[in-house]
Amino acid sequence: MKDYKKYHILPAEPEEVYVALTNPATIQLWTGEPAIMSTEPGSEFALWDESIVGKNLEFEEGKKIVQQWYFEQEEPSIVTLKMHPHKQGTSLEIRHTNIPDEEYDEIVEGWEDMYLRSLTEFYI
Repeated sequence: MKDYKKYHILPAEPEEVYVALTNPATIQLWTGEPAIMSTEPGSEFALWDESIVGKNLEFEEGKKIVQQWYFEQEEPSIVTLKMHPHKQGTSLEIRHTNIPDEEYDEIVEGWEDMYLRSLTEFYI
């Protein structure tokens, strides 16, 4: 199992980034795909035509999102997204733990090439 951590600067306030990550209509705007999302802890979510699915664990409005991403493994894969105020907008801290070794490269590529690039382009 491997972990991934990254800080990414977005040109938007933390509250705006939080909405972009939790509102299904806004998620669809930056991903181009329908999304299932709720800020209710325990609810399930699906992004990018269900290529990312899991359970929402915790929310702190404008500051933090904690999710469990489903993989076929015993230990849960946990994604924590924290929004920190930054002089250029928001520093998005991503911590993704317990990524299966065989899926690590693909997951990191997805974070970089799909998730973060699409989210950044949404604000430009």
